[in-house]
Amino acid sequence: MNDSKIISDPVFGFIKIPRGLLLDIVKHPLIQRLTRIKQLGLASVVYPGAQHTRFQHSLGAFHLMSEAIVSLRQKGIFIFDSEAEAIQAAILMHDIGHGPFSHVLENTLIRDVAHEEISLMMMDQINKEMKGALNLAISIFKDEYPKRFLHQLISSQLDMDRLDYLRRDSFFTGVTEGNIGSARIIKMLNVVDDNLVVEYKGIYSIENYLTTRRLMYWQVYLHKTTVAYEKILVNVLLRAKELTSQGKEIFATPALHYFLYNDIDRDFFISHEEALLNYELLDDNDIWSSVKSWMNHEDKILSTLAKDLINRNIFKVEIHEDPLSKDKTAAIQQQLSEKAGVSFEDARYLMSVNTIQKDMYNINDDHISILHKDGTTEDITEASEILNVALLSKQIQKYYLCYQRF
Repeated sequence: MNDSKIISDPVFGFIKIPRGLLLDIVKHPLIQRLTRIKQLGLASVVYPGAQHTRFQHSLGAFHLMSEAIVSLRQKGIFIFDSEAEAIQAAILMHDIGHGPFSHVLENTLIRDVAHEEISLMMMDQINKEMKGALNLAISIFKDEYPKRFLHQLISSQLDMDRLDYLRRDSFFTGVTEGNIGSARIIKMLNVVDDNLVVEYKGIYSIENYLTTRRLMYWQVYLHKTTVAYEKILVNVLLRAKELTSQGKEIFATPALHYFLYNDIDRDFFISHEEALLNYELLDDNDIWSSVKSWMNHEDKILSTLAKDLINRNIFKVEIHEDPLSKDKTAAIQQQLSEKAGVSFEDARYLMSVNTIQKDMYNINDDHISILHKDGTTEDITEASEILNVALLSKQIQKYYLCYQRF
């Protein structure tokens, strides 16, 4: 009997998954749920090729983790077999708590519950089913294990999660400028004083990685059309939620119905077992199936927004360098009210005002250390000859005004 399962991946080729605990995780229904959730949410409205799933990303991150373990061991970094299996298990499950369309559900149908917290709940559930086989993986995931560099492989500025999604998202969107040298970066990883570092020979790959990450955020993840399309989805869900709170009947799949008809915050989610069970049934299909039926709903706002989503009638976007005044937004809302024939209050669903902020590198965060030949380490901002520290650390803010087209 073969001791591993081979899965063909368009980005990394063949990915080998050992039989036993790791293959059992891959086969688990909560991991298989990720096959029904797109990695980039609604970004396919701009990049039609962006149809890849969170399951594919999880496999890719697992593959890179396997490569990193081999590379570090070759450099004399001692990693027990049990630790290796644990961090492979943890990276396989790191995105398990994501809902449909990435972060759209957070603070829309559910308040104050981050997907990382839900991931841990799901890991605990699988761990009980597997009689404690994931104890070590969960300990490392929560950064409670003595070897901190193992956690950094899962969650840090240079974790396997980021290395995969930048490479994979670049591949499927066709944004070739986003391609990073993940193999080179992994080969240059080392450990000093229980911290993950990059050998000096890999500094150019890190410079490219940081520049690429900034490019991918503004060109793909925060593309103005994607942002505008996501705001339609947020607003249609908020409108549906408001209508259900008024006692109006709205079609929804059973899992989505639960979140529309209950007021769910963190305390509710934790104290009601059925909340997690319904969340585990939610995927992209629940949203699309429900939105399609809302196109014919008697509520004008709900039907308009549903048609926008289905028929790709995307909000118009204005990007401003300075915050928008209340007078400006009120004037737009009044125009929308008149054109749509709805009340001024209801017209707020036909627009969205947001501040989008992203920095390229936060030196106060879990920073990237460069290891010199003499054994000393310094931050990438000090070691790099071409990266401007002020530019690297600069927080870029843009103000998006999105509103219904008529």
